[in-house]
Amino acid sequence: MTPPGILNDRYQLIESLGTGGMALVYKAKDLMLERFVAVKVLREDFSVDAAFRERFRQEAKAAANLSHPNIVTVHDFGLDQRHLFIVMEFVPGTDLKTRIREKGRFEIQEALDLMSQACQGVGYAHRAGLVHCDIKPHNMLVSPDGRLKVTDFGIARALATISPEERSDVVWGSPLYFSPEQASGLPPSPASDVYSLGVILYEMLTGQLPFNSPDAAELARLHREGRPVPPRVLNPDIPEPLEAIILKVLSKEPSARYRTADQLGRLLAGLQSYKSGPAQARPAAPQPAPKPVTTLPVPEPVPTPINELPLSADDGADERAPEKKSPDWGTLMLWLLAAAAMFGLIPFWLYVYLTLRP
Repeated sequence: MTPPGILNDRYQLIESLGTGGMALVYKAKDLMLERFVAVKVLREDFSVDAAFRERFRQEAKAAANLSHPNIVTVHDFGLDQRHLFIVMEFVPGTDLKTRIREKGRFEIQEALDLMSQACQGVGYAHRAGLVHCDIKPHNMLVSPDGRLKVTDFGIARALATISPEERSDVVWGSPLYFSPEQASGLPPSPASDVYSLGVILYEMLTGQLPFNSPDAAELARLHREGRPVPPRVLNPDIPEPLEAIILKVLSKEPSARYRTADQLGRLLAGLQSYKSGPAQARPAAPQPAPKPVTTLPVPEPVPTPINELPLSADDGADERAPEKKSPDWGTLMLWLLAAAAMFGLIPFWLYVYLTLRP
């Protein structure tokens, strides 16, 4: 399609940035605020569909309420000459899919850093009650300074509007990255976004997708039933704890995964300092010996023979001859008086006895 050069007399389209399934993305200039923006213009054949226009309007409203460093900010939404468009923050750099094609395989720490940022942005949307529904590396922009921003909440929906019994004839998301429940045509949940994040992380660390097929039906079956090759088979440098996280995220049952991107992000952030591969077997670098502290030497006490130790007034009393003590004359006199009294009374009582005897 050929959109007008200026939308709503304000946004001047400069160059094409990319083409999606439902829209074209342009770099544009906001003539009112004099800044560069990104404008996503809905394809004209979709613009005539009233239901699709309403879905696009809901997208703009939902995305405009998200304000996070790892989410592309939505500035405006409008309709001009039968062209629906949404105006977003312009992020210099490239999308993550392009970087995956260029690198083939990411270093562990770089992959963890980028995916932790993605989890922070998607997790914020989950807390706001929104599911992205179309998580893929094409919708992640990476700036030259390494900042990742998630974009295109194009089919995100409020969780409150999704009932467990709801069935959709539309297969949400991109077939290479969507979850088993999305492959079955069921409405997505935060756990569906977590699955898609796991697929991207698998691809970043191994250089290939866990499931791939040119046939859409077979690809959907693989997501529902297939078992991915353990990532350490393809990249032995992946730490075992990280492999366990990836395999858990790729579980077929949503309840077996992490429920939100926040949970996954916290685990990935905790692994950023983990040393993998051969580094695990390397001994720690020797630490320099601490500098000795200068102190005065303290001489050890020399034991003295016990027979040379000086005795105090009380020490060794049992080893010396007992001293002769002077007699206690007072006590002695009392004993003598008592003896005299006792023996003196014997004649008296004898006299009394003989006198009174008949």
